Amino acid sequence: MSPMKYVLVIPDGSADLPCPELGGRTPLEAAHIPNMDRIAREGATGLVQTIPEGMRPGSEVAILGILGYDPITCFPGRGPLEALAMGIELSPTDAVYRCNLVTTDGERLVDFTAGHITSEEAAELMTSLNGQPGLEDLRFYPGVAYRHIMVWAGGPTGAETRAPHDHVGDLLDGVLPRGEGSGRLREAFWRAHELLSSHGVNRRRRNEGHNPGNGIWPWGQGRVKSAPSFRERFGVGGSVIGAVDLVKGIAEYGGLAHPNVPGATGFADTDLKAKLAHALDALAVEDFVAVHVEAPDEETHAGRLEGKIGTIERIDAEIVGPLLEALPSLGPHRVLVLPDHFTLLSTRTHAADPVPFAIWPAPESIGSRPAPGFSEAAARTTGLALSSADQLVPLLVGK
Repeated sequence: MSPMKYVLVIPDGSADLPCPELGGRTPLEAAHIPNMDRIAREGATGLVQTIPEGMRPGSEVAILGILGYDPITCFPGRGPLEALAMGIELSPTDAVYRCNLVTTDGERLVDFTAGHITSEEAAELMTSLNGQPGLEDLRFYPGVAYRHIMVWAGGPTGAETRAPHDHVGDLLDGVLPRGEGSGRLREAFWRAHELLSSHGVNRRRRNEGHNPGNGIWPWGQGRVKSAPSFRERFGVGGSVIGAVDLVKGIAEYGGLAHPNVPGATGFADTDLKAKLAHALDALAVEDFVAVHVEAPDEETHAGRLEGKIGTIERIDAEIVGPLLEALPSLGPHRVLVLPDHFTLLSTRTHAADPVPFAIWPAPESIGSRPAPGFSEAAARTTGLALSSADQLVPLLVGK
């Protein structure tokens, strides 16, 4: 008999509250998702708390837990996780920050994505900051689109920093860093703003009607740390198929492969067929594959209801459905589907509510817990509730 195959699909940020525009339904309830609904009806469905009490709701915490690591003890910070994916050499004393390239008018945060700036433009802007007067103690590493890394050698990590996607439109003075080291971080913000505002890339973007990348936003800081590998913990190895450095960094942290997928952008235009192909290639030689799709979260942050529903439907049709068709030929298998956290159209921010999950076939340890479909309300009907996300992988792989 073939080895058991384990598949995890994470439609990022797809959980939401009921929307008045949908007649009181959520996007999951409004979406046509027959394959996720099938998993919910035929397997075990419930709710799981992916965000520990006191931790900021976000993928960095939730996905770490979903992959079997207790964020309370294992979370090194978002910055270090993304730096791992980028292969940045770090010292244990480095303070590592996620660093958005943003748009500001000098008074408020205007756009946390700098107009969805291209990776090529962003790389030119970020690398231009290295070695500049006033920024000599900081190193900038370009990533994907607006997502980058800033390293402060020997710097502190105790500042209160904020996720920029939660503060679009807010006055800068109220949301820039506070506390330990914040004076230096604020100085760096204003110095970078001065330098980037006159950069040729931004002059061109303004002329073309696009938001400029004229600010840096350091947040999610921490220092590198180690953890036992996914294989050491659960007896299986595999791959994580994703577009963004955060997800690849979590994979690296757990010793899982994270191939680069051409056309995987992290946005609504991401190439899901390419992601599916990489997942199937991995399943041919490995036991475990996780597929993460960022697009529903990005559509929600942009306030696009139809976009959120559309990307959820594409994940069901182009990822979940083909996987369900292919898995029987690979031998015994189990599939787990869940969003990592709520992302609310009403506020365009994350929330820490328990998310729905569905696992099929149902593990013997919990038995069949069918739900009428895959949604927040349907998951509540089964009475199955897990207190932490790190309980999921043991259910999936039977550990």
